[in-house]
Amino acid sequence: MAGYRFFPTADTRQNEIWEYSSSQWGENQAKKYIRSLHHHLQRLANKEIPWQRLPTRLLLPLDLDIGIFFSRYEKHVIFFRELSNDDIGVISILHEVMQIPVHLNKDLEKLLKKEEE
Repeated sequence: MAGYRFFPTADTRQNEIWEYSSSQWGENQAKKYIRSLHHHLQRLANKEIPWQRLPTRLLLPLDLDIGIFFSRYEKHVIFFRELSNDDIGVISILHEVMQIPVHLNKDLEKLLKKEEE
């Protein structure tokens, strides 16, 4: 069974979602949202939900040669890539009102920097 793993940038975003949800709507709602997010991620990993490939022209740096996919979940967009063991690696989780290209670019830069180390 395929699974999913968080890169540090996505893990940070998940924590931010938890904190915001908990402070705005209470801990029970935050738990429900995060559980549902993880259920969505597992369904993505199992290929039960169609993926959309992020067009290469939207990637910065432009020479990035990894396929990046995305899926909408509620008010968030999840960005991920396929890993060699058939899992998916969650790169970023961004709210729809955020400047998605700007934040995704920053998260990709962090990911590439980490891989170079």
